[in-house]
Amino acid sequence: MASPTIASLSWGQMKVQGSALTYKDCKVWPGGSRAWDWRETGTEHSPGVQPADVKEVAEKGVQTLVIGRGMSEALKVPPSTVEYLEKQGINVRVLQTEQAVKEYNALVAQGQPPVCILNKGLQLGIG
Repeated sequence: MASPTIASLSWGQMKVQGSALTYKDCKVWPGGSRAWDWRETGTEHSPGVQPADVKEVAEKGVQTLVIGRGMSEALKVPPSTVEYLEKQGINVRVLQTEQAVKEYNALVAQGQPPVCILNKGLQLGIG
């Protein structure tokens, strides 16, 4: 199953191919997407993305996970999260959000194995 592309990105708004929703923060994986509500796991900019934030997408069989750190890269991704994903056999790419979307869409366009993006579209605010 193919991953949907990111159709558009602007400050605080992201649209995913095949979804009528506009996301502020989202998780995208092969065949779907959903809002990423930071309150689910108590996520904050620091310490940042925790293993609990990526567990859902890791379980969807992705081989590459692209994590957007926000437009101003305020969201941290601690080594423990990267290590958790690598132990699951998942290649991790951590980038500024605009670069993350470009990388993700390029991987999808190249027909890479299932990829996922866990994106933070804003510098400030909770999911």
